[in-house]
Amino acid sequence: MPGALTTDHPAWIETGSGTCVRAVRTASGVWVLSWDQEGPHVRCVQGSEDVKPVFVATDPSCLPKSVPAQLRAGLDDLGPTRRLANPWLWDAITTAILRQVVRAGQARKLYRTWCGTFGTTVEGATGDLAVAPTAARVLELDDEQFANVGAKFHRSVLQAAATQYERYHTRWQHMDARDLVAALTSVPRIGPWTAAAAAADYTGDFSIYPHDDLAVRTWAAHIAPAHAWPGKKDKAFGPMWTAMAGPGRTALHTLTLSTLTWGSHAR
Repeated sequence: MPGALTTDHPAWIETGSGTCVRAVRTASGVWVLSWDQEGPHVRCVQGSEDVKPVFVATDPSCLPKSVPAQLRAGLDDLGPTRRLANPWLWDAITTAILRQVVRAGQARKLYRTWCGTFGTTVEGATGDLAVAPTAARVLELDDEQFANVGAKFHRSVLQAAATQYERYHTRWQHMDARDLVAALTSVPRIGPWTAAAAAADYTGDFSIYPHDDLAVRTWAAHIAPAHAWPGKKDKAFGPMWTAMAGPGRTALHTLTLSTLTWGSHAR
């Protein structure tokens, strides 16, 4: 069995048959990805096949006993998971920015509209798919174009991020997850949450994801409703979550990513 696919990224689209499809850009070209009962399928549709997309496996059965039994059992039922480590840092940054302020459903719709309007469109097996506009393209857009797709609020931060990305992306792409978070927070209006979400998406390291995120809180409470979780605005959740995982980054990565994967399937 291929395991469960993590579909937290808004580019994933589920077809009527249950297959998930997505287009991505790597350093060498644009690819169309699909995931069905047999697992992942990848096909290069623009450029070369030199740099392929990579799926990262995570197994919640390795979680320590410090994780509450009900939560651990729910994640064990999910089984091993696979997630695409976003191969394009600019897309990871764009995605995290478009998630600012708006709810998850709104963010998915905004991201897809943004990509379909200004990005690169390619043909998939079930219809057109789009990848995000490049940083250079973002810098060409005027205020009205941002407003027309519902991204007026995000204009200044997208433009600031695009400017910094054009200058520093070669350096950023080779940083580890924690250093990348610190670098991204130098961009105006990119705070710790946005920086951590982008870095986790790009590196595949969810030990640095913002663990007190509403999605993590919500799905953890759904999986283990009997546990005494802190309230939605209680800052005790983050320390509680990291303490459950124990020392080291692997268990924290697994706990966080498996919970988000559980939530994407529940949704």
